[in-house]
Amino acid sequence: MAYAVEMLNITKEFPGIKANDNITLRLKEGSIHALLGENGAGKSTLMSILFGLYQPTSGVIKVHGETIKEMDPNLATELKIGMVHQHFKLIESFTVAENIILGDEPVKNKMNVIDIKTANRKIKELSEQYGFNVDPNAKISDISVGMQQKVEILKMLYRDANILIFDEPTAVLTPQEIDDLIEIMKRLVKEGKSILLITHKLIEIKSVADECTILRRGKYIDTVDVKTTSIPEMAEMMVGRNVNFTIDKKPANPKEVILDVKNLCVENESKKQIVKDFSFDVRAGEIVGLAGVDGNGQSELIYALAGLMKASKGEILLCGEDIRNCSVKERFDKGMGHIPEDRHKYGLVLDFLLKENLILQSYADAPYAKHGILQMDIIDEHANKLIDEFDVRSGEGKESLTRSMSGGNQQKAIIARELDRSPKLLLVVQPTRGLDVGAIEYIHGRIVEERDNGKAVLLMSLDLDEILDLSDRIVVIHDGERTAFIDRDKTDFKDIGLYMAGEKHKEDTTHE
Repeated sequence: MAYAVEMLNITKEFPGIKANDNITLRLKEGSIHALLGENGAGKSTLMSILFGLYQPTSGVIKVHGETIKEMDPNLATELKIGMVHQHFKLIESFTVAENIILGDEPVKNKMNVIDIKTANRKIKELSEQYGFNVDPNAKISDISVGMQQKVEILKMLYRDANILIFDEPTAVLTPQEIDDLIEIMKRLVKEGKSILLITHKLIEIKSVADECTILRRGKYIDTVDVKTTSIPEMAEMMVGRNVNFTIDKKPANPKEVILDVKNLCVENESKKQIVKDFSFDVRAGEIVGLAGVDGNGQSELIYALAGLMKASKGEILLCGEDIRNCSVKERFDKGMGHIPEDRHKYGLVLDFLLKENLILQSYADAPYAKHGILQMDIIDEHANKLIDEFDVRSGEGKESLTRSMSGGNQQKAIIARELDRSPKLLLVVQPTRGLDVGAIEYIHGRIVEERDNGKAVLLMSLDLDEILDLSDRIVVIHDGERTAFIDRDKTDFKDIGLYMAGEKHKEDTTHE
């Protein structure tokens, strides 16, 4: 059997943690090999070792049978290894083409002037070949997250990579974009490339992978044939216990209106109206799902509610008080919580310690501060409680630099902080992005628990199954307008999909 990559008995130690503990992984030529594990299981570390970003403490790496003594990113590129990182490595102020050619710029004449025309032509040809429809001259800051991922893939293809590493590639994509990516991966393999796929999503593994290596807490568990191994079997190997894939949820008992949004309008920087006369409400003791295809105004709507964007018109009533002109902090103080879409931009201070991020909204309040002095013993105790309760894993516990943590554990830290505050209104956006099935099961249960404790929850997710599973009512947005506001038990997946596409419009028959 010919192997594109062999990682034999790989161990990697960081201060306070053994991220990889004697792991062996073999990628067959022309196949898709999934790497499955809980948040913090060591998947990204292992792939970072293969790409040369980390050096293993011990173990051997072979590429096409040749032993590599010391891997680094330049050598990995020479060996035709490419990697799409979980958090994209793009410069927002650069164009698509400038990002793709960075470090491998074609030059013309003796002055070494960058030949951007040749680069643009090659990028356009690759884009057309794979149906990416990417404009080489577009700025990264102006294109969608899904398009940015295609740019990352083009970076690999531009360098003729034939061993492709995808680190959580679907975590930020819409369902349609996920389907497109799966087809792209299948096509790449048909062309002779070999793919290593890191993901938590078992359905995606079943639909695209040939083999799957499973890690748990840094240790190798097994490598299985995907076709003959069921989703529950893989889930149990990943988390070490049976996983419940259904949400245990009793009927809602809604009470008074907590959030009342009336005729809200939101404009972007170009004064284009993104949210148009949008109205809905959320009551105590219920979960309202906000459904829509990515880019239809739901992000801007959430930003306006949270105070991250200014609404140009309308009312945002929190417990009867109009908060439209309140600051973010004032909204938090009045009883709002926010699990944001972009955890790095709005959820965390990456260069703070984990324990500091867990009190971001409360650091000046008792018991965490007394006469303006932080009470470190109480802050430490609080952090340890949340770390244990929400299974937040990191190398040095509460003293870990937040930047050093895996994406999934960063997400769990935000969720722990916001749910622990138990605000009157909780804005929950993409709560389980990047989380493993065990963590998803727990987080869903906690969101339902907040509802059952009389809190109001507004859930925005691009995962329609998550919206349908958790919501009591669903408000649908298309092109900035409301196309439906309906009880969950009066609709289904197909129905909501038509509302999301704007092919169906329903006047609100639920409580106003």
